[in-house]
Amino acid sequence: MNWLLPEHIADALPSDAAQIERLRRALLDLFRVHAYELVLPPLLEHLDSLLTGSGQDLKLRTFKLVDQLSGRTLGVRADMTPQVARIDAHLLNRQGVTRLCYCDSVLHTLPASLSASREPIQVGAEVFGHAGLAADREVIRLMADALQAAGVPAARIDLGHVGVFGALADAAGLDGELEGALLQLLQAKDMPSLRERCSAIAEPWRSALLALPGLYGDVETLAEAASVLPALPAITAALNALRELHAALPDLSLSFDLGDLRGYRYHNGVVFAAYHAAFPSAIALGGRYDGVGKSFGRARPATGFSMDLRELARLTSTRGEQTGGSAGALRRWQQCSGSRDCRFARAG
Repeated sequence: MNWLLPEHIADALPSDAAQIERLRRALLDLFRVHAYELVLPPLLEHLDSLLTGSGQDLKLRTFKLVDQLSGRTLGVRADMTPQVARIDAHLLNRQGVTRLCYCDSVLHTLPASLSASREPIQVGAEVFGHAGLAADREVIRLMADALQAAGVPAARIDLGHVGVFGALADAAGLDGELEGALLQLLQAKDMPSLRERCSAIAEPWRSALLALPGLYGDVETLAEAASVLPALPAITAALNALRELHAALPDLSLSFDLGDLRGYRYHNGVVFAAYHAAFPSAIALGGRYDGVGKSFGRARPATGFSMDLRELARLTSTRGEQTGGSAGALRRWQQCSGSRDCRFARAG
């Protein structure tokens, strides 16, 4: 039985490998048409580099080993996004907007779900150097077109904003332990436990925190949120940003979830997740993460998304669907690649 692979690790046999490769080529071509440049970060890095700053959220997901040359602890990347942020901040060191994309394997200590691989093939795209909603709009649009190109169009895209919870936590004066506990309960939508943990929090913050799990649905959710949440400047700005994105992306099936706080300690603005009817979890995730570059010596606004090619390949039913979807999406990007409707003007 020595030939058996570890749990949640699998070979890609010829048909699966062919599907994955077609998807990889289609998506990277799509990103290239939209002026995203491909980078290839290393599989291994010094652990303190992989986990610098916001990357600390990856600590429990990262495999660690000792470098036989230096004696230092190395890590096998669990997410390529911090590596790409390092490349932008420390190696490219450009002024203005930089668009980068990537596609390669990452390794997780534990699977993200019962059916997930511990070796996802992560493909994604990131925009650095633009703090405005135009960049968020661009990456949401690109994510939707990438899923269409893969033959698994998003049934819906959930939008949220971590600034809402952050503003409430600051105003309520939550300590780190209570803030972390509330984050877990909000993610689980465990209302009985949430009420218990919020019992000692003063009003109006207690009622606002308890309202977050119920603030999900169509655009009317934003009006409801404005009526039940305190009118803190950060909350008002977050709701306005979500309204602007809804107006700017009228053809996408957008919904809103103000209680979705995945990556709260990593993200600092708009967050989003794409869903497909045939899959129970999100098939693509993204959001704004302006704080990462600072850890590498150069603070840069940043937003982007990523997805797992293995999951996409499983969801893609036929080769014809893959190639037809890819060609159609690529033609659309070629037709509009110079249009301001498709992307904001490049700087630098």
